[in-house]
Amino acid sequence: MKLAAIDIGTNSIHMIVVQVRSNNTFDVSEREKEMVKLGEGVFATNRLSDRAYQEGLEVIRRYVQLADQLGVDEIITAATSATREAQNGREFLDAIMKKTGITPQVISGKEEARLIFLAVRQAIALQGKKALVLDIGGGSTEAVVGDDQEVLFRSSVKLGVRRLLDMFEHQGPIGKEALKVLEAHIKQIAHGVINEAKQHGFAQVIGTSGTIRTLGEAALLENGGDELPSVNAEKVSRTDLEKLTKKLLKAEAEERTNVKGINSRRADAIHLGGVLLTQLLQLADAKEITLCDASLREGLIIDYIQQYAKKRVPLPEHKDLRYRSAAHLAFKFDVDLEQASHVAALSTQIFCELSSLHSLKVYEQHILEYAALLHEVGQYISFKRYHKNSRYIIKHARLRGFTNEEILLVGHVARYHRKAEPSKSQKKYRKLSKRQQKIVDVLVGVLRIAIGLNTTKNQLVQEVRCQISKKEIQIIPLGSSTFDIELWAAERNKKVLEKALDREITVLANT
Repeated sequence: MKLAAIDIGTNSIHMIVVQVRSNNTFDVSEREKEMVKLGEGVFATNRLSDRAYQEGLEVIRRYVQLADQLGVDEIITAATSATREAQNGREFLDAIMKKTGITPQVISGKEEARLIFLAVRQAIALQGKKALVLDIGGGSTEAVVGDDQEVLFRSSVKLGVRRLLDMFEHQGPIGKEALKVLEAHIKQIAHGVINEAKQHGFAQVIGTSGTIRTLGEAALLENGGDELPSVNAEKVSRTDLEKLTKKLLKAEAEERTNVKGINSRRADAIHLGGVLLTQLLQLADAKEITLCDASLREGLIIDYIQQYAKKRVPLPEHKDLRYRSAAHLAFKFDVDLEQASHVAALSTQIFCELSSLHSLKVYEQHILEYAALLHEVGQYISFKRYHKNSRYIIKHARLRGFTNEEILLVGHVARYHRKAEPSKSQKKYRKLSKRQQKIVDVLVGVLRIAIGLNTTKNQLVQEVRCQISKKEIQIIPLGSSTFDIELWAAERNKKVLEKALDREITVLANT
């Protein structure tokens, strides 16, 4: 399986593409990064700027396009503090979904901290010892204490380089008085969290995020070190970081780029990151920090794999790309794939048994199967009106391997699996061609009965047989035990199929 993770951060938007191995580890095959500065001005105006909004949207569109070209099975996406706090953050996420088909999850600071720690402990050998992990972002700083078995403490504070830059409103040198104000501000906000972390105890401090890695690498170079292919697991003393920070604080933004390791895209706020990092290390009584090149995006991948491994149904390795795509979408939206697959199997049996009446072929049979797998995805948003949410998700999810008509039909079948029947009084249904309306009517009727036959979720019905006469269809479920509730539910759900096939339907037990 191939996965991609997109981290929509306040400073940068990152993507990694990984190949998951059979033992649930992974290899990174692609890394992409754009310093969009999505949070520029957000913490002063409470809005994403037009520039950041459009640039962020375009970067994500390119990432999704690349992921598709690389044959990625699933794209996992998370947005952090800038999107959480911006008044137009929801609008931005809706635009991403409409333009790319992915559904970013806005995660809390605590959840961000947990995911970051998952990544760190696979990149740094903790050897059974507890560590404090710090991640300085654009809008927040995450602090986590844990070991290689569990997370003991996690928190997030509203301290980040973009937020501090909005507070100071300029990028130039910072004098002694302003520095005192900045340090006092950091201590006031962070001391409670760091003190709580210290109560859990830790043997080392590990730093992740672009800001910390940039400062760490620059400090190593300033101290006479050579450029390294990777800074992962390298240690940097607090003394060297303090020296570097003093140098950065005295310089204009453009002058900071003359410091080895500092690029122009970070020059506007890196001095503030230096103050924040050194103050956090002072509060933690830490004399050094270990750099780590893993971060939130790796944590998203690890968490996804772990959640998948907990499912009773294994990852689908089906030869049909469309089936794999539908199954991955079902998993993403917390559908019980085992139950959905059972409903799909019952639906297919009924469809085949009634083929002489509806005259539909393999194309429509596959539409039914995918709709059965996906009919409950809308419950991820809300149980109320979830059938409508299911159609919305299917429409915008960019299911790989599907034509536009297939997506349209799958969405409609999922939408009508409950509540209102397909009707020309409904605008979206009315727009379908007569052929498409017939397909939807038949498949919805079949799916409703199959759902009824598994209404208790106990999979008591294992097979379905049908007997057809000129006026009637007898649907006969087969299983190893009684299933009175299933019979009752299927009887209640038969009206759509009766109308579509112009036959009375009776659901009865095999005697």
